[in-house]
Amino acid sequence: MSQTREELSLELKKHIIEYLNLLELKPEDIKDDEELFGPELGLDSIDSVELIVLLEREYQIKINNPTEGRKILIDINTIVDFISENRMSKEQES
Repeated sequence: MSQTREELSLELKKHIIEYLNLLELKPEDIKDDEELFGPELGLDSIDSVELIVLLEREYQIKINNPTEGRKILIDINTIVDFISENRMSKEQES
């Protein structure tokens, strides 16, 4: 069953809150176009490692290259795009 972009975004936000222990936040507190490492959420380099672990565990996406990670972990929109593209690539390989 395929998820809509909105469903994937909500799911991702819930995972971020859980993995990064941001329990004071609700998914609706995180805007899709808000920089994850900007002043609003204030994530740091340790959080980026946790996000990479989240992508690997929850979405079976492995990021080995730090440059690639910096391009992907900008905001919710870029992560959702990356997950969607990765899923489509895997479906085409099947």
